[in-house]
Amino acid sequence: MSDPQIVTSVLVANRGEIARRVFATCRRMGLGTVAVYSDADADSPHVAEADAAVRLPGNTPADTYLRADLLIAAAQAAGADAVHPGYGFLSENAEFARAVQAAGLVWIGPPVTAIEEMGSKVAAKKMMDAAGVPVLAELDPDEVTEDQLPVLIKASAGGGGRGMRVVRALAELPEQLAGARREAESAFGDPTVFCERYLETGRHIEVQVMADSHGTIWAVGERECSIQRRHQKVVEEAPSPLVERIDAVRAGQPGSHSGTSGAAGAGHEAVSTASPAGGMRDRLYTAARQAAAAIGYTGAGTVEFLADETGEFFFLEMNTRLQVEHPVTECTTGLDLVQLQLEIAQGGRLPADPPAMRGHSIEVRLYAEDPAQDWQPQSGTVHRIDIPSVAAEFDLLDRPGIRLDSGVAAGSVVGVHYDPMLAKVISYGRTRDEAARLLAAALQRARIHGLVTNRDLLVRVLRHPAFLAGDTDTAFFTTHGLDALAAPLVSPEDEKLAVVAAALAESAANRARATVVAGVPSGWRNLPSQSQTKSYESRTSGVHEIGYRFTRSGVTVAGFDGLELISATPEEVVLAVPGAQGPVRRRFAVARYDDLVCVDSALGPLAVRRLPRFTDPADQVATGSLLAPMPGSVIRLGAEVGSTVTAGQPILWLEAMKMEHTIAAPVDGVLSAVHVEVGRQVEVGTVLAVVDPADENSQ
Repeated sequence: MSDPQIVTSVLVANRGEIARRVFATCRRMGLGTVAVYSDADADSPHVAEADAAVRLPGNTPADTYLRADLLIAAAQAAGADAVHPGYGFLSENAEFARAVQAAGLVWIGPPVTAIEEMGSKVAAKKMMDAAGVPVLAELDPDEVTEDQLPVLIKASAGGGGRGMRVVRALAELPEQLAGARREAESAFGDPTVFCERYLETGRHIEVQVMADSHGTIWAVGERECSIQRRHQKVVEEAPSPLVERIDAVRAGQPGSHSGTSGAAGAGHEAVSTASPAGGMRDRLYTAARQAAAAIGYTGAGTVEFLADETGEFFFLEMNTRLQVEHPVTECTTGLDLVQLQLEIAQGGRLPADPPAMRGHSIEVRLYAEDPAQDWQPQSGTVHRIDIPSVAAEFDLLDRPGIRLDSGVAAGSVVGVHYDPMLAKVISYGRTRDEAARLLAAALQRARIHGLVTNRDLLVRVLRHPAFLAGDTDTAFFTTHGLDALAAPLVSPEDEKLAVVAAALAESAANRARATVVAGVPSGWRNLPSQSQTKSYESRTSGVHEIGYRFTRSGVTVAGFDGLELISATPEEVVLAVPGAQGPVRRRFAVARYDDLVCVDSALGPLAVRRLPRFTDPADQVATGSLLAPMPGSVIRLGAEVGSTVTAGQPILWLEAMKMEHTIAAPVDGVLSAVHVEVGRQVEVGTVLAVVDPADENSQ
């Protein structure tokens, strides 16, 4: 064992939320902090919070956060004596870890040999098999047969869904392999991929391990991360509902999918979740410790398994780093995992046993993306992000409440070069039901302005009967229907009411800016006259035209008999809505950002675009135009001008946020124009190509 190394200042070789998370613990420990940033991240919150920050010239990961030489030079220039890699980027790159240590810096991570052995998922599976850990057989991509389908293509050098594809038809395998290799190269700098048998409805269970250099290995509780999109986790929780159910049944207890594990009472005393001998939790913990021991592991790591409903499980991979979902383990154990990483890197010892788990914690990843449109990532300015009832940021919770780990703040710009995750919102409750209820309520009441997000989907998942029953396999979105889960929280009827509030708030703003006669509202007439109108466009329900007229007795709104205006300011409107038992008062908070209007209420959030009174012909586009749904780079063309195409046929591919996105023909027809070339950067709304519909060409 090497001599202990003293750390005084830590450079985080990462960005956004995880950089802020590590900095928070460093500040609590009295350590200095150093940030690195690309040009796109110059105004990021993680840069402002660090004691020192070093620029990495460029924007793409390959030019910045994947440049080991620049990261080490930044640490030396800023006087850091340790490097924490966060997750993603170079966090599981053995050469980077080796270079950090060669430069005389402390590596806040596992031994280089452990990273190397787990870095190749192909070799890792063979090693785990030899160590007695159950595994799924690895398949050679060039030798996959029809009877082995479906298969899952995975990147050997990283995770997070990058380079991961499901293949159900042998004819699709070559193209999917090529796409997976491109994504893996872009995200991790290594195009190596492999295949394994794909289980359509598995449960994704993982065990947090923590090991010191003195021989102590902890299994610090399991997490379940089965609800995923594009093989990336969306909802994570601890403990696992599946494990709770399997072990409760084995123990002869009244097992419940609702996961009522945890402490009760005001003190929240810890309740051990140790399962009976041979239970699923015991077997998971044993396998995880065997995996860590087999490679001489130290520091924080996660052993991931794919399980079925009977409690059988198979090794998937070991992540030799801190996981995105580590806060749910922190909330249920009271441990600061980053602090333990820092202490172990300096030679610290773990106690003989980890603390018992208590209560339940759920984390959701708030993404700037549109689930209803094939998970299209979004880019632009975050005008506001306000999560109510937050009890802690980047810190432990010791009582039921909400924790927020966010990488953005009001004014942050979400670009196309990095993952579109805005924040992790985490709840802690005495029971699983309480944790789900707290988290769903906080998300519904959140004011998130500027970008389309997956917030509505997250709330619907947390309140779904199947989720509350613990039925959360990897096919959750397919089983329960993405269209229904991604539907807006605000109902169509309530949306119309929210748009009325937007119009009346805008009217109040107009009155505040310019009043012809003091005390007389804009548009007021002493004789009956036509209504004033304002038009708004909703992303999901089209155009709303609101006609209203102020009278001596208040305001009348077309189509809303009996609606009473209680008060209206530019920021808030209160309406009395007629009901069977009398009027019900509804309060609407309204915010405007140029033509974007955001309305928040207990009925659900709504964002609409204020339409101009007159349309500029120059703003109109030809029928059949394919518009860029996001900023990105054109990486491939799939058809030539003049060719006949069918609806759904790929026309071109964009790369944005380290993922490939297919732009397909909207209808059958002829590709009459392509306005871009490979390598071109495009903005949202750029006309990429035009497909003339078949019925038009036949006339």
